[in-house]
Amino acid sequence: MTGAELITQERRRQIDVKGRTVEHDDHHRDGELLAAALVYADPSVSAMEWPWEVPPWSRGDDRIRDLTKAGALIAAEIDRLQRAQLETR
Repeated sequence: MTGAELITQERRRQIDVKGRTVEHDDHHRDGELLAAALVYADPSVSAMEWPWEVPPWSRGDDRIRDLTKAGALIAAEIDRLQRAQLETR
């Protein structure tokens, strides 16, 4: 699969398996989705930067998997921002 396909598949998993629906994402207005993406995307970012109290994340030895998770979180943040823009119009 391409990177875009992996990210799409991961985003679907986040929604279907983890329950990270758009309604859930809309509650994260303070950059939490992006912060979580950065933890996955950049190994130099400390796990202390994880935006939530409970650390359900697992950064592993598989860079493709970590980047896929980061990409899906970024996609979720883009979607959230677009919905927020529509609400203000």
